[in-house]
Formats: sequence, C-alpha cells, structure tokens
Amino acid sequence: MTPEDQLAVIRQGTERIIPEDGLLEKLRKGRTLRVKLGVDPTAPDLHLGHTLGLNKLRQFQDLGHHAVLVIGDFTAMIGDPSGRSATRPRLTQEDIQTNARTYQEQAFKILDRARCEVRFNGQWFSEFRMADVVRLCASSTLARMLERDDFGRRYQAGDPIGLHELLYPLLQGYDSVKTEADVEIGGTDQTFNILVGRDLQRDAGGEGQVAVLLPILEGTDGVQKMSKSLGNAIGILDPPREMFGKIMSISDELMTRYNERLRAVRLDERARLHPLEEKKSLARDLVSRFHGQEAAVDAQRFFEERHQQRRPVDPERHEVLPDPEGTVWICRLLREVGFARSTSEARRLLSQGAVRIGGTVIRDTDHQVKLGKECLVQVGRRRLALVTPRSLSATRH
Repeated sequence: MTPEDQLAVIRQGTERIIPEDGLLEKLRKGRTLRVKLGVDPTAPDLHLGHTLGLNKLRQFQDLGHHAVLVIGDFTAMIGDPSGRSATRPRLTQEDIQTNARTYQEQAFKILDRARCEVRFNGQWFSEFRMADVVRLCASSTLARMLERDDFGRRYQAGDPIGLHELLYPLLQGYDSVKTEADVEIGGTDQTFNILVGRDLQRDAGGEGQVAVLLPILEGTDGVQKMSKSLGNAIGILDPPREMFGKIMSISDELMTRYNERLRAVRLDERARLHPLEEKKSLARDLVSRFHGQEAAVDAQRFFEERHQQRRPVDPERHEVLPDPEGTVWICRLLREVGFARSTSEARRLLSQGAVRIGGTVIRDTDHQVKLGKECLVQVGRRRLALVTPRSLSATRH
C-alpha cells in the first residue's frame, strides 16, 4: 500500500492523529514503524474498552509495522490518574504480577504474537536511582502538569493530588524513550501523557512519536468510561452467557456507538433491523470473537429462554471440598466455581454487592459459607451455580 493508503486505513476509527502530517512523513520513509500501546494491569481482565487500542495495534501489524506492547507493571503501582477525580487505591505487587500474566494471554486473542514485542516497564524503572528520578522530573514543571484537565480540576477544587500521580505522565513518556516508539496508540484521555512522551523523546535527541488517539468507550451505564472498578465493564473473558446478557442490557444509543467502535460498522451501512435484533447481532459477533461461534449460539439461546420466554434455566452444578468445619471461604468458593479468576476479583465482586448465597447478598470478604446438602451461588443476574459438598474420600479417589 502507498503511504497515503496506509494513512487512510489508520484514520478509520480514530479521533485524532497528532500530527497527521508527521505520521505521513514517517510512512513515506518506507521503514517498519515501532508502534507502542501501553496497558497497566490494574484489574484481572481486559475489557472491550481495551480492545479499541489492541485492534488498532493489530491494524498496524497487518500494514507491516512492528507492535510494542508495554505492560506497566511498575506504573500500575501508581495507577493512571487520567480522568480520575481522586487518587487510585494502591495495588499489591502480587495482584499486579497476576494481572500482568492474564493481560498477555488475553491480548494475543487479538494481536499477532509473532510480530509483537512485549516489554515490562519494571525492567527499567526498577533500576532507577534517585538521580534518575530528579533528572526526569527536571524535564517538566508543575505548571505544565496542571495543564491536564483532571489535575487542574482537582487543584482548583482543593482535592488532594499525590506527588506520585504527577510523576505518572513522565513515567509513561519515558516508556516511549526506552522502546523507541514511532507511534503511540491511546484513548483521547491519554493525549497529555502521549505528548509528554513525544517531548521526552525530542529531549533525548529523537524526532518524537506520533499520537494516534481513539475515542473512549463508555461502559454499560452509557455515562462513564468502561472500567472494572466502576462495575460497568464487559470483560473479554466474561463467560459467554454473561457477556451476551451485558450487551443486551445496553441502551439503543450506546449500541450504535458500540457498533461503530467495536465492529467498525455504521448502522446506516447495514440492513435496518429492530433494535433488539441489532443488539443480538452485536452480542453474537462479540461473543463469537472471544469464545467461538458455538458459545455465541448457546448464549443467545440462554438469553432468549430466560429473558424473553421466561423459562427457568438450570444453574451450573459444582462440587467443592469444604473445610473440616463444613464451611468454605467465599473467595475460594467463587474461584472454584469459575465466577472469579483470582481472589482480588472475588473481593471486587463482593464489594460491589454482586454476590448472593441462597438469595442473600454477601459483602464480607471473610465470609465462611456453610455447605449443607446444596448451596445456590449467584453472581449478578446471569451466573448461577448449585454447589454441593465433595467428600475428602472422593477427592482422594
């Protein structure tokens, strides 16, 4: 493809390219570009919002360029303050490492592993000395940091801003220096951080990266950015039936934006369907993309039987080995029936009030579930499991 043709492809689905003529100039040089996408492993799973950047990175791969996926195992300890009205809670190193492993597994559902370089920014930041930190901080000013909308709003409102948060744009920008990125992909909320990276590259003698900025995908509430911590996310590893149901719950207006951003399809380019059928089409496509066609068909059947035909649906059946007292820790129970991939995810579900045992909402993360003959476990509206105790002798057998 000509550089102009490549640029036309890259423009698709983007909000803005800064500077667009700079990207065209890089393409005209005829060399393979290093295209960076950074993700902080702050939750156990990637969600559909993450796929916008991953899809764009795959598009660059298909155009013959080199993908650089930066896993922010160091920056995740700070947490990206972009768009936040308050300081993020700190994560443990154990949670970060667990999340980092799952992020890679999930990212390669979209990216071509053979043409992707994976870097962890802990590789260079763990070797930083105080002199390196001071040198990095000297490259910017407090006034420059307060140009960011979120920092500016918090400062004017008198809300606290941690000094570590002010460091975040510099750390993300330094990732671009270390990876020698020609292009960085990010949401529009990342504009400031990506341009800081461009400035740092120029300070280091480079020509500066191009920012390819994508629209923000709202969560299922249709208001806030999709986020696991806000409880409005659709995870790419959500069970097929749950993923289908979440998509069916979104508004018709949000469905239009999901179609455009997740499937690159405008409704005026499709045969006009009833909104319910259009939503089913979207749900089938997305479930099929991450779980396969058979799972998509089953998820649609489940949804129609339970929500349209009002038929009772049998819960999943599991056996779990209780403790000697005949109980099982709620977080272990959620993991063993497959409703949580990790203890941290189980805790998050509990804190959101999404877990019911025998119809009772459980929020206590230390709760011990008494396993009698059987126990009904429910997460959200769509995940049901009937749990019976497994004997120790059966386990040994």
